[in-house]
Amino acid sequence: MMRRTLRGVFLGALACVCASCRMSESDEVAIGRQNAQQIDARIPLVRDPVVAEYVQQLGLSMAKTTERADLDWRFLVVNSPEVNAFALPGGIIYVNRGLIERTDRLSELAGALGHEIGHVVQRHSVQQMEKARNANVAVGLTCTLTGICDNGVAQAAIQVGGAALFAKYSREDELEADSVAVEIVTAAGIDPEGIPALFERLLQERRDAPLAIDAFFASHPMEEDRIREAERIIAGVGADRLRGLARDVENYRDFTARLAALPAPPPAPRR
Repeated sequence: MMRRTLRGVFLGALACVCASCRMSESDEVAIGRQNAQQIDARIPLVRDPVVAEYVQQLGLSMAKTTERADLDWRFLVVNSPEVNAFALPGGIIYVNRGLIERTDRLSELAGALGHEIGHVVQRHSVQQMEKARNANVAVGLTCTLTGICDNGVAQAAIQVGGAALFAKYSREDELEADSVAVEIVTAAGIDPEGIPALFERLLQERRDAPLAIDAFFASHPMEEDRIREAERIIAGVGADRLRGLARDVENYRDFTARLAALPAPPPAPRR
C-alpha cells in the first residue's frame, strides 16, 4: 500500500515537473525517499553502527542549523572506494567511504557534508526537475526515480559507476552550496577552512592520479577559482566568529580508525 502511495505521489510530482510548476516539499521528500529505496537496495552501505552513527550525528549537527531543519535528514556511508558524495531531494545524503578516507580532520568531512546539505537547502535538484520541459527528460527522470527501466541509474546516483542526472549541478549551484556550507559549518562550531582544504587535496590527487578521482569531478565541477572563492567567503565570516572553532577532535581519529579497520570495500567498477 505504501509503495502504491509513493508511486502515486511521484507520478503527481512528475506531472508537475512536466508542467514546469513548483514542486511542493511533500513531493520533494516523497521522491527522495523513493529514490533512496532504490539506491539502498543496489549499493553496499557501511552498516557498522559506530561509523554510521558518527556520520549521522555530524550531519545532523549542521543540518539542524538550517532553514530546513525540520526535514527528516539521513546521512549514510557508502562502502565504495570511489571519492564522492551525493544529496537526494528531501534531505538524504550519501558519502562514499573513499571520500572519508581522503579527509585529514573533522573540518574536512564537515565541509563535504555541509556542501551536500547546501544543495538540499537550496533545492538544486528540485529546480532541475522543475525546469524539465520535454518528454525525453521526463522519461529519464522516471527511470532514475522509480527504477522501472532497471538500468542501474540508482548506482550511478552516488557514482558507484557512471554519472548521475541530479549530480550535474551548474557551477553557480556548486558555488551556492559552498557558500551555504561555510555558514552552516560555522554555525555548528566547526572551522570552515576544511572546505577549501579538502578541495585542494582532491585537486592535487586529480593531477597525480586522475582516474582514481574522476567520478567526483564529473559531478562536482571545480577548479582553482572555486577554492579561492570559498576562501573569500570564509574571510567574510570575520575573525571573531572563526576564533576557537574546531578543526579536529580526538573522536574523529577514533572514527577514522574504526572505518579503516572494517573489511575493505568492494572494488570500484572498471570503466
